[in-house]
Amino acid sequence: MPDTRRITMRQIKDVLRLKLELHHSHQHVAASLGISKGVVAKYVKLASTAGLYWPQIQSMDETALHSRLMGAPQRASTFVAPDYAKLRQELQRKGMTLMLLWQEHSEQHPDESIHSYSQFCENYRRFAKTLKRSMRQIHRAGEKLFIDYAGPTVGLTDGSRAHIFVSALGASGYTFAYATPRETMADWLGATAQALRFYGGCTELIVPDNPKAMIANPDRYEPRANDTVLDFARHYGTSVLHARPRHPQDKAKAESAVQVVERWILMRLRHHRFETVDEVNEAIAPLLEQLNNKPFQKLVGCRASVFAEIDAPALRALPMQTWEMAVFKTVKVHIDSHIEFGEHYYSVPHALVGLYLEVRATQRTVELLHRGQRVASHMRSAHKGKFTTITEHLPAAHRAHLQWSPERLIHWGKDIGVATGSLVTRMLVTRQHPEHGYRACLALLSLAKRYGKARLEAACLIALELGTTRSADVREILANGRDQAAPSTTSDWVSPVHANVRGPAHYH
Repeated sequence: MPDTRRITMRQIKDVLRLKLELHHSHQHVAASLGISKGVVAKYVKLASTAGLYWPQIQSMDETALHSRLMGAPQRASTFVAPDYAKLRQELQRKGMTLMLLWQEHSEQHPDESIHSYSQFCENYRRFAKTLKRSMRQIHRAGEKLFIDYAGPTVGLTDGSRAHIFVSALGASGYTFAYATPRETMADWLGATAQALRFYGGCTELIVPDNPKAMIANPDRYEPRANDTVLDFARHYGTSVLHARPRHPQDKAKAESAVQVVERWILMRLRHHRFETVDEVNEAIAPLLEQLNNKPFQKLVGCRASVFAEIDAPALRALPMQTWEMAVFKTVKVHIDSHIEFGEHYYSVPHALVGLYLEVRATQRTVELLHRGQRVASHMRSAHKGKFTTITEHLPAAHRAHLQWSPERLIHWGKDIGVATGSLVTRMLVTRQHPEHGYRACLALLSLAKRYGKARLEAACLIALELGTTRSADVREILANGRDQAAPSTTSDWVSPVHANVRGPAHYH
């Protein structure tokens, strides 16, 4: 079943991109994004009613798009629409054309508004795409890239194996092969990016199998790609349409390409010894060129010549920037104006305290998004438990947060006891920014619920004597019962007099 989670504006924008720019069918869009065809139809209709086209939508932020789609009143079309089902029946007649049907429709409604011929054709094509498609595959130039992994692997001298990624274009069958260390999501997407670079452009659709590494919802009929895969597709202006499980006919091109690569490349490398994956790729390159230039048995030309003539001109241009793998996570902004990701704390504007943001993290950066708009960006840090703070994100002293402030935390601590108030004060003043101590103070004060105020006050007194400002140390004191142990009355230890004990004179 499709994902029943509430659809986001980013997904709605993806729906409109795939429909209005790439002209995919409702079924393709629904399967690619893991939603129902009814949802696709709903937002396409809203965009049409609002008079929005893709160039306008592309330049709009999510707030403006939401306002245009949801806020604008629904207006009934003043154009007289024909019966498209009847048009389809008429087109089955020999010699019938859409031009003739449009002219007849114009003559039937001389005094009413009708669509222009180009819009008439566009409306009919949209209707035709909602009908059941034939299972016979017709590959258009630049439409689909089929990807898969070969079954055989290549052994390396260290005992590991190189896995062979294979891709093929639908129209020309132009084939690409690339070795990766494993078959993780990073390997799948990294190899696909290498394939697009090899082809010099991008197709409208990328058709993989159903690998667990790329699927968030492994539904038999409508698998949903995870956020990282959707981010990859968005970056290249394409969509990922997973083939159905146990239906090899959905990716016959990939199955054929894998078989050809196994026979013409991997079998020729069976006696070679490789130390690294890069060496495998160096050996594959010349054999791949031979494979693509190998003449067809029953057709004119070869894969390379058909690619240059048919597929290459139809490919979409690659983006200027190289895609970086990103992971996504939904986080809540804490009272200290920071969010936690990877056990590190990153600051965001204090006005967003209490809201949920989306983290987009690459290997080098951490971006914080609110409704699709970037509100903060930091270099990614591996220091666990530390803070990365931009001072401008924190509230100024004269406009401190109305609900949470150092004064309120100190007052809360003093209500428990003098020692607790002093420890809270020390935890705030020893940080670079007082907000860095908010979490630790709340963790400390919350211990009163479990152990009581009296025990917390005694534990804080011990912590002050030890010189610690960590709430974890106070929690350990309470857990071990050190706050309840009677203070020692034993006098200071003095070394006994003994003949073997050396005195100060020994070292003169």
